[in-house]
Amino acid sequence: QVQLVESGGGLVQAGGSLRLSCAASGRTFSIYAMGWFRQAPGKEREFVAAISGSGGSTSYTDSVKGRFTISRDNAKNTVYLQMNNLKPEDTAVYYCAQRPSYGTRRNANEYDYWGQGTQVTVSS
Repeated sequence: QVQLVESGGGLVQAGGSLRLSCAASGRTFSIYAMGWFRQAPGKEREFVAAISGSGGSTSYTDSVKGRFTISRDNAKNTVYLQMNNLKPEDTAVYYCAQRPSYGTRRNANEYDYWGQGTQVTVSS
């Protein structure tokens, strides 16, 4: 059974940084793409970033380009989201997800396993 466990969320001031981690178990990690999504109160879940199985390909939503970096350590079965220069509009519950294929995708329906989410709150 696949399990995804996020950590690293918290409260930070605008301009600050956080690093989210997502530890995966249950199937061969390195052959599956991973994604980060977020959901703010009253809004739909949105794509943030994705990374291919090898880590050689990444994709970001425009609003986080230049501020967020997705990476993975296949030896540790972990994917990371480094978030710098955080803004109040980044406040949301952040979810990691695993896609049953190698390449990156932005559509949440392409991912079959999800973590429980971690809260990120950015104060102004």
